[in-house]
Formats: sequence, C-alpha cells, structure tokens
Amino acid sequence: MIYPKQNGALFWLFKWYVKRIVKGHFDEIIFDKIYLDPSKSILLIANHFSFWDSLILFCVNERLFKKKAYVMVLEETMRKERFLKYGRAFSVGKKPRDIIESLNYTAGLLNNPGNLVLMFPQGKLYPNFVEHVHFEKGVLNIIQKTNSNVQLVFAATFVQYFKHKKPTATVYLKQETVNYAQKTISDLQQAYQQYYTTSKLLQTEIDIEQ
Repeated sequence: MIYPKQNGALFWLFKWYVKRIVKGHFDEIIFDKIYLDPSKSILLIANHFSFWDSLILFCVNERLFKKKAYVMVLEETMRKERFLKYGRAFSVGKKPRDIIESLNYTAGLLNNPGNLVLMFPQGKLYPNFVEHVHFEKGVLNIIQKTNSNVQLVFAATFVQYFKHKKPTATVYLKQETVNYAQKTISDLQQAYQQYYTTSKLLQTEIDIEQ
C-alpha cells in the first residue's frame, strides 16, 4: 500500500495546482449546499467517470465541507502519478492483503472527526451518465469498521457544456442517514443507484432548459 506523504509545502502546491487547472478547464462548478455535523467525519462516495471527478470534489470540499480530505486511488494509478501522495491520496491494490490494509487505513482515517475520505465504489472508470452503477463490496467493509460518528454522503457528478465553451460540472450531494453496517452491499448500491438516477434526471432537465 502507498500511504499519503505529509508535507505542508507540497500540499499547498498541490492544492494551488488543482484549483488552477479546475478553474481553467470548467466554466463553473455547481453543488448542493448541504450542512453536516462538523464534529463528525465524512465518507463521500461518488461516481467515477474521468480524471476530473476527484479534483472537482476536492474543490467542493474546500468550499463546503472544509475537512482534511483523503482519496482512495488504484495502486497502479498511484505508481504512475507519484505526486498524488502529496495530495493525501492513498492506494488500494488488487491482492486480498493489500485490500484489507487499505480498508483498515480508511476506517482509521474516518475515526478522526476532522477527516473526509472520498471513495469511488465502482472500482474503475465508467462513462458519465451511465445507466447502472455497480459497487465493489469494500465500501461496506469500511462502514462496518467505523464508529457512529461517520456521516455518509452520496455525490453524483455530471459534466456538460450547456451554452458555454467550457463545461459545467454539477455535483448533487445528499446525506444518507441509513446505517448500512447491518445491511448488504446490494442495499447500499440500490440506495445510491436511486439517488444517481434521480440526479441524472434533474441534470437532463437542466440541459433541456438551457
């Protein structure tokens, strides 16, 4: 497993770079202004469609949640993009031992109320606006390992151009109040699928209005 590297100067540079390229690429980032308990950590689970989705959500955290944000990234990606570890990224591998190590590390992060962990339970990239969202079961493992002070948030992100030269990123956010520790991965996947489908419909309506 590749762990994050704590370096204040390099993180500041990473944050500056992310904000700069996101601002340069997108016309606007729109997101729901939900309000959570600041004394609890956040597990943010989202759809995974491009290089941009984690950067978009990084910016949302900076403006809304204001937590110390971490993101779980595939080990092969971490080895290619070594600078990610300075942006609080950590890896998950394919071997059972590596997966268990990453899940335990994630649970430990979430037991700190000042943290947010971003996960993409689909496990790999899928097209934006895909119909069905499939979850790998690791996310449920994490929920079962954490305490009751973790807030689960669904994020569904869509990117469209509308009438602008640059695309607009819209992030639909929802706090999920159901405790999935005693439920199945199918229950969690179904709940996210319902929210994702509803969000996609709203995005289509925005597109029509534009």
